[in-house]
Amino acid sequence: MDTRAELEATIYDMVQAGKGILAADESAPTIARRFAAIDVESTEENRRSYRGMLFSTPGLDEFISAVILFEETLTQQSDEGMALPEVLARKGIVPGIKVDKGLQPLANAAGDKVTQGLDGLAERLQLYKTQGARFAKWREVYPITAHNPTALGLEVNAEMLARYAAICQTEGFVPIVEPEVLIDGDHSIERSAEVIEAVLHAVFHALHRHRVVLECIVLKPSMVTPGKEHPVRATPEEVAEATVRVFRRVVPAAVPSINFLSGGQTPEEATANLNAMNELFKDAPWELSFSYGRALQEPALKAWQGKAENAAATQQALYQRAFLNGAARTGDYAPVMETEAFI
Repeated sequence: MDTRAELEATIYDMVQAGKGILAADESAPTIARRFAAIDVESTEENRRSYRGMLFSTPGLDEFISAVILFEETLTQQSDEGMALPEVLARKGIVPGIKVDKGLQPLANAAGDKVTQGLDGLAERLQLYKTQGARFAKWREVYPITAHNPTALGLEVNAEMLARYAAICQTEGFVPIVEPEVLIDGDHSIERSAEVIEAVLHAVFHALHRHRVVLECIVLKPSMVTPGKEHPVRATPEEVAEATVRVFRRVVPAAVPSINFLSGGQTPEEATANLNAMNELFKDAPWELSFSYGRALQEPALKAWQGKAENAAATQQALYQRAFLNGAARTGDYAPVMETEAFI
């Protein structure tokens, strides 16, 4: 299979009607914080046990087409001795890998950050492929302030995303392109729209320069929402209208799927906002889907509490959120389903 055929096969498996992506690629500090919230120590064994439990959820493949993994997860095994990427692959779920190496301040652009990890990326991807990964994910972060993101921040972060995507496609990996505009702050929904439009314009200009095949990427952006300290909350319909308006301006129709990140929203908010987009904009040129981490896993973590005897309840909690987001993919979710779906 040549590289283009490999990319097309992977994107076909990742972008499926009614399904989305589970982000289980939390870095060591991030998963430690989430475990601490339920008073569980973040040991390698606890991480292996928890993630293996999630991936073994019966019926997960009904609503999840792909899972983003952290590097250590590629080499871990289930309780039955099967490699965790293989657990997913046998369900028809595509395993992928987070490949960026974290943020650092961007020089001469106060308040902006840039992600590291391009050095040696091609060689790492070759190893990850032998371990079962078929796609990759890279995240750049954009804070919103009166001065951020700066023009330099927009340019540099877009360049990093494009260089990463080009390397991925050269190695036969579908790149998830994640420009996350942070929800932190008291900015309005109008300011969020302004920044997200500028970010995406810069990102697609850079992808074009680097000759990235847009038909073989997944975009993982933020929704257009007010900052979480803003005094006025936006309704799902307002979020949907503002988001799709911006994306129609700057995201080419060649992109097969937009899998939104939850970015600090509650599980219920993330589901309701996605549902409103699919309910109101059935003619959108892309799939409008999800790639949630905490918004899928939060109920599962609360059910687990680090106890093996809670495995069934943990899996049921994950399955329920996946089911609800699957309904949101078609605009068929309703808040009443939160309490009625799995009584």
